[in-house]
Amino acid sequence: MRPFREKEWLFSLLLSSLLLWLLCLGNSPLRDWDEGTVAQVAREIWRASFGSLHWLYPTLSGEPYHNKPPLMHLLIAWSYSLGGVNELTTRLPAAVLTALGVPLLYLVGGLLFNDSLSALFAALVYLTTLPVVRHGRLAMLDGTSITFFLLLLFCLLKSRQQKPWALGVGFCLGLITLTKGMLVLLLGGIAGLFILVSSQFAVFRNPYLWTGILLGIAPAIAWYIAQWQYYGGNFLQINLQAQTFDRISQPVEGNTGAPWYYLLELLKYAFPWLLFWPEGFYLAWKKRSSSWGSLVLVGTTMYFLAISLITTKLPWYVMPIYPFLALAIGAELSEIWQRKVFNPRIWLVFIVIMALAGLGGIVYFTVAQKEPVLIAMSIVLTISMSVVAWLIYNRDRIFIPVLFSGMYLVLLLLMSSQSWIWELNEAFPVKPVAELIRNHVSPGAKIYTSFAYSRPSLNFYCDCQVIPATMPILQQMWANNDYLLLDKSRLKNLNLPMSKVLGSSEDFSLIAP
Repeated sequence: MRPFREKEWLFSLLLSSLLLWLLCLGNSPLRDWDEGTVAQVAREIWRASFGSLHWLYPTLSGEPYHNKPPLMHLLIAWSYSLGGVNELTTRLPAAVLTALGVPLLYLVGGLLFNDSLSALFAALVYLTTLPVVRHGRLAMLDGTSITFFLLLLFCLLKSRQQKPWALGVGFCLGLITLTKGMLVLLLGGIAGLFILVSSQFAVFRNPYLWTGILLGIAPAIAWYIAQWQYYGGNFLQINLQAQTFDRISQPVEGNTGAPWYYLLELLKYAFPWLLFWPEGFYLAWKKRSSSWGSLVLVGTTMYFLAISLITTKLPWYVMPIYPFLALAIGAELSEIWQRKVFNPRIWLVFIVIMALAGLGGIVYFTVAQKEPVLIAMSIVLTISMSVVAWLIYNRDRIFIPVLFSGMYLVLLLLMSSQSWIWELNEAFPVKPVAELIRNHVSPGAKIYTSFAYSRPSLNFYCDCQVIPATMPILQQMWANNDYLLLDKSRLKNLNLPMSKVLGSSEDFSLIAP
């Protein structure tokens, strides 16, 4: 591609990703767990006086917050200062930063591949992968960490031509550390092993690399030292031990699974692109002496093995593997496009299944949910997958742009609906309950509830601390003149006077002390 064409693709990818990540971003309530927690920490930073150092020592419900470093929380607090406290401003920093990963992957691919077409296809795969878009729109840390890692790779590859670019490697390591802590050890290890495997030993002799590492990591090290000096061993026990290294050997908060847990996650959510991954990975093996082949092999293998072996399992831990998958799939799709010959084999079967799933969606969303956007999404999925299946059957390479276009439109419609965070349907809606609490209880109060577990999103919306409790504790808290939030069965069991009921929502009643 000519230079001006590359700039056009880069600009188009940027606009397409920003549209997909920002469309109707604030149309759904915040999700448990991470979103509610991150938002509450950011709001407490935003509320603090300028000279209070609250930005350095953040809190959650007034208690020290040791879970993660504060970079994302600080960005969200800044967003609050510009646009107020709401869902859009909460998600905006992470969404924008994750969306920037799409054009960044295109630039990284341009430096890895001998042709720009592979880079373009890799970026389009990343753009149209459901978990990347969905989790990247949430106020979470993973999408931002991936973008910083892609920037690290870009600086590393660019430094082969211009040595000063190596400075960026160290600063990106620092940004990853200040975003998601010790994840930097795994991502930095992948980058280091890639340098060794691809025989780019000259990078280690580049003084800009070590200067960048020294300057980039310094703020992160200073933050850890400041926490340790201020909080003592309690910080180290929670941040490094309980929230980091314990996740390797034991399930944190009951989140565990089999070693093949993340393989199932990929099988559930990475279609249709996962169809092309086995041949893409095999192509990387055949071209393992190339930069892109060695990066795909090192990154995919090392990261997947690491997350599969650790005991704690959470769906979003798999996120950093998607850039490596996208590079392998992009290379394979480029091979198909250039050869103009391919054997459809199993692809056709699964594409037809996706078309049938679209038909099922049309029926379901028409009869059950009756949400026009989801009906339109199902229609687009059915039509686009049917056309792709026909083109694959006829061995027409045009199926590739049709598949990209169809998936982009499907995701665009899904993100414009109120169903893109489907976990919200797993428990009661928090906003009506939060409004009930705000109407009767002062901010910062403690409320004890009969609900089985704590919901950070409810704490955020009601601006109080809602604490789950058993029946004996609820009775004790009633005797201690505390507020209670009870479902109908617990309200009946406690036999409280109705005069103490301040108000009710569909799910709960608020009881005065």
